[in-house]
Amino acid sequence: MKTVSYNLRKNRAVGEIGELANQHEVDILCLQEADSIALPSHLGHMRLVHATENNRLGLAMYVREDRFAVRAAHTFRLKKSLHDRVLAPAHERLLGARLHDRETGRDLVAASFHAAPLTALNSLRRHQIHAALAELRVLGPGLPALMVGDYNYPVFQNKLDRNMREAGYDLTLSDKRTYTRYKMFRGHFDFATSSGMNIESVRTLDRGTSDHLPILVHAVLDAETQQQLIDRGAVDLSAA
Repeated sequence: MKTVSYNLRKNRAVGEIGELANQHEVDILCLQEADSIALPSHLGHMRLVHATENNRLGLAMYVREDRFAVRAAHTFRLKKSLHDRVLAPAHERLLGARLHDRETGRDLVAASFHAAPLTALNSLRRHQIHAALAELRVLGPGLPALMVGDYNYPVFQNKLDRNMREAGYDLTLSDKRTYTRYKMFRGHFDFATSSGMNIESVRTLDRGTSDHLPILVHAVLDAETQQQLIDRGAVDLSAA
């Protein structure tokens, strides 16, 4: 399963997403800072699942129509930073979807996430990440989950990694930096959090017009999770 995450920099890079999805044969496309009103309903083989409703520049997700059936899709509010309250309100920082994968006959949860900006503390972003994962567990109890996006977490990532592992999730950074606009803030901003999946690779793609570089996540359902789903009867082929 190929998933791309891309922060469009206030929608400036929206013209790139169709070619990006086609060039890399993307299954799931997760966007941040997208103009939800202006997004096309289809990008070639992909269709728009959902987009944020209460903040115009927000989150969106496209999925491959011939592979996935959408069980449910929701946006979620997370704890706000001071920046959100005073300067540029962002009501919804998580978009999650429960998808039925026709190729495997199994359900999974995919999500696009955008953490509070760098003016906030890492502790707030960790709170947002944990709250986001909790929402995804409610959306798909016990299901494999992949959350990608702009985590705005360029430093002390080892602490975040330990924190995620203690909570039962894997944190995976890409092979190259994803943000290089400002010298003091260069680093990995965009990455993946997963559970019940093997992340085979996370690759930083070529720069576009955004200040973030898109990432391509290649993930597969791990064998142990597949067997657990079969054992407890979580396999559902009704949407195939």
